[in-house]
This record gives sequence, structure tokens and C-alpha cells, in this order.
Amino acid sequence: MTTAAFAPEATAVETVPSFVKDAWWTPESASPLGVPVRDASTGATLATVSTEGLDLAAVVEYGRTIGQAELGKLTFHQRALKLKELAQYLNGRREEFYRSSYQTGATKVDSMIDVDGGIGVLFTFSSKGRRELPNSQVVVDGPMEVLSKDGSFVGEHIYTRIPGVAVQINAFNFPVWGMLEKFAPAFIAGVPTIVKPATPTGYVAAAVVKAIVESNILPAGSLQLISGPARDLMDHLDYRDLLAFTGSASTANSLKQHPSVGLRGLRFTSETDSLNAAILGPDAVPGTPEFDAFIKSVVTEMTVKAGQKCTAIRRTIVPQNLVSDVVAAIGERVEQRVVVGDPRAEGVTMGALASLEQLSDVRAAVQSMLDAGGELAYGSLDSPSVTSADGTVGVVEGGAFMSPVVLSWDDVDAEAVHSLEAFGPVSSVIGYSDLDDAVRLAARGGGSLVATVCTNDPSVASTLVTGIAAHHGRVLMLNREDARTSTGHGSPVPHLVHGGPGRAGGGEELGGIRSVLHHMQRTAIQGSPNMLTAVTGVWHTGADRNFTLETESTHPFRKSLATLRVGDAVRSGLRQVTLEDITAFANSTGDTFYAHTNQEAAEANPFFPGIVAHGYLQLSWAAGLFVEPAPGPVLANYGLENLRFVKPVAAGDSFRVTLTAKRITPRETDEYGEVAWDAVLTNQDDEIVATYDVLTLVEK
Repeated sequence: MTTAAFAPEATAVETVPSFVKDAWWTPESASPLGVPVRDASTGATLATVSTEGLDLAAVVEYGRTIGQAELGKLTFHQRALKLKELAQYLNGRREEFYRSSYQTGATKVDSMIDVDGGIGVLFTFSSKGRRELPNSQVVVDGPMEVLSKDGSFVGEHIYTRIPGVAVQINAFNFPVWGMLEKFAPAFIAGVPTIVKPATPTGYVAAAVVKAIVESNILPAGSLQLISGPARDLMDHLDYRDLLAFTGSASTANSLKQHPSVGLRGLRFTSETDSLNAAILGPDAVPGTPEFDAFIKSVVTEMTVKAGQKCTAIRRTIVPQNLVSDVVAAIGERVEQRVVVGDPRAEGVTMGALASLEQLSDVRAAVQSMLDAGGELAYGSLDSPSVTSADGTVGVVEGGAFMSPVVLSWDDVDAEAVHSLEAFGPVSSVIGYSDLDDAVRLAARGGGSLVATVCTNDPSVASTLVTGIAAHHGRVLMLNREDARTSTGHGSPVPHLVHGGPGRAGGGEELGGIRSVLHHMQRTAIQGSPNMLTAVTGVWHTGADRNFTLETESTHPFRKSLATLRVGDAVRSGLRQVTLEDITAFANSTGDTFYAHTNQEAAEANPFFPGIVAHGYLQLSWAAGLFVEPAPGPVLANYGLENLRFVKPVAAGDSFRVTLTAKRITPRETDEYGEVAWDAVLTNQDDEIVATYDVLTLVEK
């Protein structure tokens, strides 16, 4: 397959291929059952789609065996670096992806959101994977729990990758972003992906997969593509696997009923259409920056991707006295800014819907809403006059074009406005009486992906956001301070969760490392500290230490990563703290808190026996007790973690430090890595006075 096969000037009609078992596949002969794929703007047939004869059981088995084995050879960091390499490669081929995207009805801006956004997700997960995950294959979740009095039996939780495949069924509106935003966290987790794009725009996903294959970056079995129907795919999945679905709520509900979900334990998540809302605060009246930002946001969400976004604003909830102002302002901005037509034509800002079938569905939904009491406040259901690719203006019979439409409602509680979604350039403006009423109306959506609250009044923002948060996966607070920098109502970011409760499907796509862990199994492990250390690669309190004596030359700080091992440790001698030391530290630092300077006041404090040493004096002296001063493998100390002062150190007390190599994280791209050292300060009676982790950078 070549991208040119889908170019507007192509005359041959080919079958969009699948990529399975690391080879391209098409039916052996032209299938009479092949589904035609058409250019959204012209109606011209681009290709056909068919999976007749494709062995889906073998596709799943290939992922579970070859894909699992190859990904299992890599650590989190190594997978993350491959994502970065892939993102850089795809960045260089964006223009060809845009050309395919234009045929779906997407404008240049739409295509950039889809293509650049998808590539950006790869970059983000590459960065977060290296910064927030260990350079290993096991993630420790939370602190160790001591389960016996003597500490010989302990437990904690770990994450390991699921042993099957991640099947990703995607919607038609974002064929690139929708694929890559699910692929990236699965790949970091080490789980092979089987992607099944929607038929109308799946050829764009195929073009990207073709480029991915040509890059030769990914391990075998990492990614497989099914171009066309996959009706029996779920029959071959079980508890080892995960299925992530994006699409209509009705289809999601149907998939949930499959025996693989109910009986065989298939992990199923969905992100479905939802009736997202934007709420205008009562302070955001015409003439304020908030009103202008709100109108801009509503029109943007109506027209980007021709309103074919699961995050689009379907219900514009505004104060009752501002309904007419909002409708008029939306109409005015549409007239000024929106040009409908073929995305390949100069000046077009809103393209076609993805298909004539989609156009028919949207018009039918709007008509149902009109029949249920809605009124056409702006726009028309008639075929619009549009700009064609050659610059001519007129009605294009084969194009799936539609004008932006605004509905108004006398009855704001009409069921249709809160249950019917027209998945196109359509929004309803409904009025609320007070903030409680606005919260109530937003909640009528039955669970949504995202809502916008537009106000410059902190108390209004607090009331609205806390009122609607439990009904939404994400809430954008829009005001004059962030109107220019905000990514917008409808733009999920890979750092934060994308999903929502109820009608929205219940899934939590994206969300940084949360979505990586979504592809892993959390398991409670129990045993001795030595056994937990062996499994996790992280030293646990109570596990064996390899002590370096003061008389030896192999101080842990003299060891590079090549020779340093988890459990290597050093124990210092005692150092006494005198009243003079405490006073000198107080005077030199300016920290003259009474517990360090006033005996009578310190004794009156229930926590102190009298004047005590500063906690930071202890940390400073501890560094002097364990440091190896000569130049060596340790390059820098870059911080402390988990610091706790457990017991006061009074004047006359002594303390020592025990330092143990706890976690070693080599960097794949640098000649050094991070080492976390477990530091425990104990007094002359072997009582713990402070605990913390010292973080250092150490040469390989």
C-alpha cells in the first residue's frame, strides 16, 4: 500500500490493507462484500474495505506470543525511547498524512489536531515514561506494609503488564490521534496493540501504520491493524486482554453484553458520545472578556471537525436573561469566521462531515429535537452552498456538508435536549435561573466527558465546579486569565484523564502514567523483605545489606553503576550534638525557633524534652557522616524525598546514619543514572530519629 493510492487524483480503487502478524494483508480476491470508502467532500470512491478471510484468532495469538515476547525484552525507559524515535520519524511525514486527512472532510486545522496531536501524545508519553517510571519492568505501588511484629513478613503492591493484547476500537472522527493516544500507554506498559479503526476514515490510520512499519522502530508484534469488520474478534479475548472502545453509547452497551466481558473477564473500557455542557457564569455578561471567550469556545467546538467530536459542546447553559444575546453572538461569529467547503479550497474553515450516512444521521437527530420542542434559532438543515476544491461555490450533491445549527428551548427540561446528540455542528442554548439550576441542568446529561465553566468570579467557579465535577471527567475553568493559553474545551491533553462517568462510558483514557497502569495488573505480594527486594529490584527495610566498613576503601560512593548493587550500605559512627552546636547553627542560619534557643519554652512544648537540635542540622551533619569527599562516581546530590523527623535529638544526644542503596535507575541515553539511598538516622540508643531518601546522580 502507498499513500498515493488514496490521493484525490487516483483512479484505481484498492482495498485498504490490514497489517497483521507483521505483514500486510488483503483478501485474496476482490470481495463483493467490500465496503466502499468515499471522499467526504466529493463523494468519489477512494477504496474499499474488507476483512473477508482474515483469521482474527491468529491475530490475537500473534500479539499474545510474539508481541508479548518482544516487548518483554525492553524496560519502560527503552520502550519510551522508541516512542520518541517513532514520534520524530512521523513528524517528518505529516504532510502526507494531511493529504489523506483532507479526504475525510477535515480542514488543515482539523488535520493538525488529529495528526500533530497524535504525534504529540507519543512525545509526552516518552517523556513521562522516562521521568516517572523505573528503568525496569515492575512498578511498586505505595509503601511496604509490615505484617509481622519482627518485620520478617511484609507486603506491598506491584504493577506488571497484562499478559494479553490491548484491542483498540476507534471512532471515525480522529483516525490518527484516536489510535496513537491509546497505543502510546499500552506500548509503554509493554502490551501489544491491535487497532481497529472506523471504516469511513480507516484509510488514514492505515497510512500512518504504513509509515510506522517503514520506520522499522517497533519490535515485532507491537502493533497490528485490522482494516474492516472484526465481528468475531471479541470471541477470542479473555481476562488476559483489554478492549478500549471509542464510539456511540449504544454500541458500547452492546459490546458490554458480550460473553467475553461478562463470563471470561475481558477488561472493557469505553469512551462514548456525551452531551457535554458549557456554563456561562452570571457575571460573564456581554462586553466582558469572559463572554467573548465563551462565544469563541462554543463556535470553535461547533465547527472544528464539523462538530464531530465526542467533547463538543452540545448544551450551552447560560443565564435565562442572556439566551438571546448568546444566540445572536454565536450567529454573528459564525457569519464572520466560518466558511464551509472542501478543505482543499483556500479560505475554508469548516469541512464536510465524514460521510453522507453521518450527514443523514445528524439531520435526523436535529429533526427529532425540533419535533420534541426545540426551535431553530440559527442555521438551516438545507444543503448549504459551499466552496469546492476548484474554488467554485454551490451545492455539492456528493458532499456531506452541513451548516452550523443552534437550537433554543422554551422547556429547558425537555428530555430530548439532555438525551439526543446530533454528532455534528449543532448546539442547544438553554437558560438557567440560578447556579443550583445550572448544576442541575449540567447533570441532566447523565455523565459527560467535559464541561466548561466560564466566569471570573471565584465563588461562582467554586459552586459550579464542585457541583458538576462528579458528573464529568474533566472541567475547564475559562476566564480572562487563561483564555489565550488554554488548550480549550475540546482538547484532551495526555497528562490528564480523558473519559467520564455514566453516559460517557466510564473509561479514563490518557491521564499520564495512570493510563499506562491501566494496561497493567496490580498485585499484592507478601513475603520477607529479601523476597520483595528480589521481585521489585528495590531495597526494602529489613532486607540484607552489604555493609562497607569505615576501614575499607570500597565506600558505596566510590562505586559506579557498573559495580553498585541494591543493598550496598555504610554505617557511620556516632556524633554528639552539644548545646553550643545547636546555638551556633541557630545563629548562623537565623532559625532561632524557641525549641532550639529557649529551654523553658521548649520544655513546655509537649513534643520536646528541652532544647533540641534543628532537623536540618541533623541532615547537614548526616551528610558529613556518610559523604565520600574525593572526586568519584557520585556526580551530584539532587534532592531528598520522604523526609520525616521521628524523634527529637536533645543537646547531649548523639546520632549516626545508615545509608543503603535503595533504587538504581540507569539512564539509557546518558553516562550516568539516578540512585536513591535509604537514609536512617538513629540515636545512641538505636532509636530512629529521622528517615529520608537521598537522591544522587552517579556515573555508569
